[in-house]
Amino acid sequence: MNFTLHNDFSEIDPSAWNALVEGSIADTPFSRYEYLIEWWKTLGGGEWKDAQLILVSAREDDQLIGIAPLFVAEYDGQRALLLVGSIEISDYLDLIVRAEDLTRFLSGLIDFLASSKADSWSAIDWYNLPDASPTLAALKAESEKRGWEYNEEIYRPTPRIALNGSFEDYLAGIDKKQRHEIRRKMRRAAESGRVRFHVVDKDADIEPELESFFHLMVQDPNKAMFLKDVMRDQMSNSLKAAHTYGYLWLAFLEIDGVKAAASLNFDYRNKLWGYNSGVSRDFMELSPGWVLLGQVIQWCCENGRAEFDFMRGDEEYKYRFGGVNKYVMRARAIKP
Repeated sequence: MNFTLHNDFSEIDPSAWNALVEGSIADTPFSRYEYLIEWWKTLGGGEWKDAQLILVSAREDDQLIGIAPLFVAEYDGQRALLLVGSIEISDYLDLIVRAEDLTRFLSGLIDFLASSKADSWSAIDWYNLPDASPTLAALKAESEKRGWEYNEEIYRPTPRIALNGSFEDYLAGIDKKQRHEIRRKMRRAAESGRVRFHVVDKDADIEPELESFFHLMVQDPNKAMFLKDVMRDQMSNSLKAAHTYGYLWLAFLEIDGVKAAASLNFDYRNKLWGYNSGVSRDFMELSPGWVLLGQVIQWCCENGRAEFDFMRGDEEYKYRFGGVNKYVMRARAIKP
């Protein structure tokens, strides 16, 4: 394998990058070129104040074999090597490499970094690795081989709903009390004659739709604090890119003709990835958040999606709707 240290994302062809993602262990929206380049432009919407890009690719027989989108920053008492996208706004991260190439790619990557000008770090600190990622075992084995200290811990739960039938099949599989609540609230909304569920068309002008979404998102005081200008810019540009590439999925629940709730997801690899949401406080008597989520899951069932992924977070409503925990991990390897 021939490794190259890149100074900028533009040095790797976006179509080749995304083609590798789609065949890799990192096949999520958060590893795609258009997502990570927008993340890097704002350093995670201002999450990082100072960072040095360590973007490495590996080729073999002129074929792109692996990409390590990394950066170095001061973190947790170490000069740490982190995955681009870390930590708070990218739910799943990983090395971009096929499973069969991972072990030799990771070993070669560490050797390459040690012999290049990028060797300015004392720890690898990778967040949001899926609990099923083979990178966990590979990094542990590599650390043991090199005599490094290795630690692995659960970082966050990522509840998911498996879907393989009708909406009634889904409802039959969750807790009886919650099933009754979902049905009751959806029925009450439907019988009111005031409610309309609407999925934004893939060809729609996305700018005004995103403005409507952000307006609903900041109704939550915590989300309003989170959505500072630089974070809003990062999110907006990432979402526009997802729309351009055809996997942004945005739906609204309208009440009396007014957008009362929004569900923003990625429609990618035959599942919906639940990225964020917003609810107006003006129509709480019709439970717009619950009704919209019920409609979203019903849409998944009717359109053959195999899973709804709530992604990171252990909010109670995720489990009331039948979410079952998976996890993302933090893996840390420290040089002696």
